Amino acid sequence: MTISRLPLSYCTNVHPGRTVSEVIDGLTTHTAEAMRHFNRPLGAGLWLARSVVSELLQSPAALEQLGHVLWQHDLHCCTFNAFPFGDFHSERVKERVYLPDWTTEERAAYTLDCARILAQLLPRSAEGSLSTVPLGGTMNPTPDGFSEQCIDRILTTARSLQRLEEETGRRIRLAIEPEPLCHLSSIIDDTIPWFCRLFQRAADRDLLETVREYVGVCLDVCHQAVVFEDVRTAIAELHQHDIRINKLHITSAVECRSPSENDAGRRALQAYVEPRYLHQTFAQFADGHTESRPDLTEADICRSPPDEFLRADRWRVHFHVPIFAETLGPLQTTRETILSALQAIRDLPYAPHLEVETYTWPVMPDAPHNALSPAERIARELEAATHLIAACDAC
Repeated sequence: MTISRLPLSYCTNVHPGRTVSEVIDGLTTHTAEAMRHFNRPLGAGLWLARSVVSELLQSPAALEQLGHVLWQHDLHCCTFNAFPFGDFHSERVKERVYLPDWTTEERAAYTLDCARILAQLLPRSAEGSLSTVPLGGTMNPTPDGFSEQCIDRILTTARSLQRLEEETGRRIRLAIEPEPLCHLSSIIDDTIPWFCRLFQRAADRDLLETVREYVGVCLDVCHQAVVFEDVRTAIAELHQHDIRINKLHITSAVECRSPSENDAGRRALQAYVEPRYLHQTFAQFADGHTESRPDLTEADICRSPPDEFLRADRWRVHFHVPIFAETLGPLQTTRETILSALQAIRDLPYAPHLEVETYTWPVMPDAPHNALSPAERIARELEAATHLIAACDAC
């Protein structure tokens, strides 16, 4: 199987989008301009907050306008980021990004509303995907029976997506996105066992075929690199368990090697401590075991004398950094993992949606790339992804 020949997508969660007007402004000002620099077909991976989704469903004219803007700029739209429910650009997002979780009707209703809108924007003959939260974040309170309640909501959502296809002819799949220190974090240890329980419950309700068809994962390469999971093995195991990868996020994390001895790296890493997004940090030790911190903090970086966490072989931080960068001064990135992921999905009997999701530009430390316009940064990311895909196809 070859890599997807659909236009590469770029996720619009990098731009504020609290109203339809803001979404359209981001598309016209940044995404369309990025395509001009990129000079190739481009997909807009839309992020529509709950407020935007409600506005679109209440105003057919607004939805028609959004569709017209996509058409006017020749922007392909096959996938939504239905992960952030609220304002992804507020002063503090952190653990709130996982709320509401999949035990709630709010999450299920929002997801299905996103599917209804995507069904009207999908190009003919294309299938759609919706990435979503990894059930919830472990740092947030959860009710008793959390996992089983999530399973019930997902089963109902799968059936609703099947009905949507029966009504519209548009197939849209859910893509649950594992993330470090969430209820689904590791593919091997968390995600596959949970899907096995989901499939068993689906089989008990005569819904197994439906769930396998409409529910899968969004594999974010940065996330799996942060938890030090071999991405090739993870993809092979997902395929072996018949868990579909509906979307692949082409993303890269920041890495600090030998942190206890790397004064320059730790100083550089201090610039990545910021108040908006959660930056889960994992340390890998010489014997292969890992330890984690819920967020990157200056206290951990600067601790003196060094504690055990500092004596790790390397740290990886959940901070989406440019995929065109192999190094960031004295720091490294996990860019090489992207190529491994692309090579692994090339061998699947289907083609997941491919999307670049570098959303952290507004909080990224000063660097030469910050002199570029938002559209130029996006175009540079897309060029890097295109070269990685080409390298994969050449292997």
